[in-house]
Amino acid sequence: MITPSPVTSRPLRIGIAGCGAISRNHLEAFRALDDAVIVGVCDIDLQRAQDTADAWEIPAAVNTVQELLNLDLDIVSVCTPHPTHEDVVLQAAAAGVHVLCEKPIATDLASAEHMVTACADAGVKLGVLFQRRFWPAAQRIRAAIEDGTLGRPIMGQCSVMLHRDPEYYSRDAWRGTWASDGGGVLMTQAIHYIDLLQWFMGDVAEVYGKISTYKHGEHIEVEDSATAIITFTSGAMATLEASTAVSPSLGVQIRVTGESGASGSLTEFPEGSDGRVDLWAVSGSISTEPVHPEGVDPNVSLATINSQLVPHHTAQVRDFVQTLRDGNDPAVTGQDATKALRILLAVYESSRSGLPVRFDQSSERTASPAHVSG
Repeated sequence: MITPSPVTSRPLRIGIAGCGAISRNHLEAFRALDDAVIVGVCDIDLQRAQDTADAWEIPAAVNTVQELLNLDLDIVSVCTPHPTHEDVVLQAAAAGVHVLCEKPIATDLASAEHMVTACADAGVKLGVLFQRRFWPAAQRIRAAIEDGTLGRPIMGQCSVMLHRDPEYYSRDAWRGTWASDGGGVLMTQAIHYIDLLQWFMGDVAEVYGKISTYKHGEHIEVEDSATAIITFTSGAMATLEASTAVSPSLGVQIRVTGESGASGSLTEFPEGSDGRVDLWAVSGSISTEPVHPEGVDPNVSLATINSQLVPHHTAQVRDFVQTLRDGNDPAVTGQDATKALRILLAVYESSRSGLPVRFDQSSERTASPAHVSG
């Protein structure tokens, strides 16, 4: 394993791999930094790459990852479809280029581990986008756990009840397929909140879950709904429910109760807006904040959701750039991102078997669920 040297004396050179919808958030985030410059974009559709380069006044547009890496990059930002992440990351690691990858890190655990190992062996940083960790509300709950205000978490709740039209899935051929999307609501939407739940609650010991497709069966082969009971190594428990079959969207809520009896929860409504602390039950008093304002359309467009998240993308991109300056780890490492993937894949496995999935605690590796338990 190689320890990377900090980059301290010049603006960082950035390349964007993939020019789909989410790439705009990465473009805007890096553009907001004074010490980074985007020098190239890449897409398998060269015209789309050129259109992006022209619109953003970026010097180079190419259609292979290797051509992008040849631009003497410091960071490649990976915005390609889920199953292609591994190939891009491995090429970057081999070239000695640091990687900031969109979620999910991969669609299977072997790929995720391969990516983490390759980057560690090459001495490059690997960060994964979970920008909702940078919500002030999420930071507040995490701080309240760490400083003892809530105490050790004992109970958690994660509710992800969203709306997607059939057109969302028919927009691109890869959407809603196991081969190209890797999963449904768990893989594409709920993974953000699974990450927050485990960030609050700790490492997972067991998952018992079920998936189904209630509304979008004519359009997708993956799940549009899921539920799970999660047990943590601390003995804490949490429930998870997730769906894109809801109309109108109910948004997202994550609640944590600590051993002191105190609780805190945040709500994201409508989807894409900042999560806000809506319940703070500490020291015998309860304060609440309304999070369902009148006149707000809960079924916002994907473009709107993405654009509203730009400030938090920017915060995480800034954190990643700073890690290259000071040599620290990024806020969300490849290993961190693998934990969320491991949980949702255990829901799939449990749903197939009808049995809980126990995680192997004998190793520090975040590989795969150890076995299905009877």
